[in-house]
Amino acid sequence: METLMRARTILMNASLLVLAAMFDGAAMTSVQAADLAPARVYARPPLVEPFSPWMIRLRVLGVLPDSEGSSVNVGAVPPLSSPNSGLSISDRVVPELDITYFFTPNISAELILAVTRHQISGTGTLSGLDIGKTSLLPPTLTFQYHFTDFGPFKPYIGVGINYTAFFHQSAAKTPFTGLVVTDLHVNNTVSPAVQFGFDYMLDRHWGLNFDVKKLWLRPDYSATANGAIPVTGRANIDPWLVSGGVTYKF
Repeated sequence: METLMRARTILMNASLLVLAAMFDGAAMTSVQAADLAPARVYARPPLVEPFSPWMIRLRVLGVLPDSEGSSVNVGAVPPLSSPNSGLSISDRVVPELDITYFFTPNISAELILAVTRHQISGTGTLSGLDIGKTSLLPPTLTFQYHFTDFGPFKPYIGVGINYTAFFHQSAAKTPFTGLVVTDLHVNNTVSPAVQFGFDYMLDRHWGLNFDVKKLWLRPDYSATANGAIPVTGRANIDPWLVSGGVTYKF
């Protein structure tokens, strides 16, 4: 009887050891499975830069007139008139500010603001005649298409309209072979404009710009020589506007 009780005790202890081992194995398996399970990856949303519609540029602007084809009609003096004579208009370099507004990342409108002052003189049979000076305020509005597939290099093309106001006009009043211009008036005028250029962005806000515009600016003018002789014609200014400077995008 005692032997039977001892055997029963041994059997119960063995059963408890087996159950404990099974429990520990299941717990270990759960922990290992948790450790071996692939980590859940949470993808970050892509960084999207906020769209700002405003850009400004400060540039150095070279105004390079192409006055070939300008006409001069000196009253009652055909030898001094076209095609024997013409006009020459001086180049100028000035600071220039432009403001650009983007309707979309590709489409924008640009307004340039600058003031230039030019010397007008005669050519041909009037070569050496100082006619006078005039200042120009030529605001130019262009609509542009910007190409955005070249990383920091952002070329663009544009087309628009220019209105040029002439002011501070002054006749030279300098004698030249018996001829003196005593009065000068250049009419305000409207002209078409085309443009191409690029921005190279150094970071999100700052960049470098190069820009070229062509205007077909052909105002009529009138003058008086020797206080009595009428002089009329058309000044084919037709300038190239070449500029370079700094871009800031808000």
